[in-house]
Amino acid sequence: MSTGPQQVRRRRRLRWIGAGAVAVALLGAGTAVIVARVGASPATAMPEGPAAPATAEVVRTDLAEQDTEDGTLGYGVERSLTGKLPGTITGLPAANDVIERGESVYAVDAKPVPLLYGSIPFYRELAAGMTKGPDVQVLEENLRALGYTGFGTPDTSFTDATATALKRWQKALGLEQTGRLSPDAVVVRPGAVRVASVTAQIGDPAGGEIAKLTGTQRVVTVQLVISRRGIAKQGDKVELNITGGGATRGTVSSVGSTATPGEEGEEATVDVVVTLDDPAAAGQLDSAPVDVTFTTGSRPSVLAVPVGALLALAEGGLAVEVVEGDGTRLVGVQTGLFARGLVEVRGDLREGQRVVTTS
Repeated sequence: MSTGPQQVRRRRRLRWIGAGAVAVALLGAGTAVIVARVGASPATAMPEGPAAPATAEVVRTDLAEQDTEDGTLGYGVERSLTGKLPGTITGLPAANDVIERGESVYAVDAKPVPLLYGSIPFYRELAAGMTKGPDVQVLEENLRALGYTGFGTPDTSFTDATATALKRWQKALGLEQTGRLSPDAVVVRPGAVRVASVTAQIGDPAGGEIAKLTGTQRVVTVQLVISRRGIAKQGDKVELNITGGGATRGTVSSVGSTATPGEEGEEATVDVVVTLDDPAAAGQLDSAPVDVTFTTGSRPSVLAVPVGALLALAEGGLAVEVVEGDGTRLVGVQTGLFARGLVEVRGDLREGQRVVTTS
């Protein structure tokens, strides 16, 4: 057997189970499992015997390093809805109800409190003569979507035409036609909502928690420990394996910035929310465990060999044992990404060569 790129007096052949163990060896942790010793004699024929050494081909392929985390299929984070109007609750939704724009979320003193869509809540009374603001535009956009127009393109100015459209909507709801709107008289959310649970009862004072609301689309939530937060980035594609639903793909829609303390001795976590590229892939499931696989690194069109083909040299460094005719020779290599039992290698190698391996 030839000596390869470096002359050495002895070499140790090391075999690892899994890429993680190889990474330990490469990082100099000082742990390795010796399963064979190879002398430094000149190239010789492979030993004869009933069991020839296993070999594998050097391949050119795309490698992707992946990390699989536990996730949960559901409707996302539950957010509390708190009533602020004075009075008595006279109407409530039911759990799992889906409420859309213009529909009543609950009722106070027999008057509906409707849902409007918007990215910001109403923070002041809306009425003619008020200063311009984005809340006015949210109101006008909702009025137009509900069919009450006359004020032109929605903008930040509350005009008499805005007040007139508002009065028409108030009449349709059976409310007093004031042309003014209290921020407590509506619920503003980014879109339609689903009622996760109802916490109030008919007859309760209206100034308390009413219900828990979620979005209407099923999503996958991963509670990712802070130290692993970097593997998830908004817009990244992930692979999903839904228990009872099968395999599909998703997109990271948000990565939380608020940490949730872990249990005693455990690391804090942030919520990573993944939307399903194909919502139908979840079938009729409302909740289920999900394996979420993040791609943490990728290398296109690289030479790769099985992890079991790597040799640790006694003098340091790594090599592979290349088959040449009836013999072998050692070729020094540098390693890159580990994935799917393969390792990226760089050295005096070419696609199609065969190397001795344990796997």
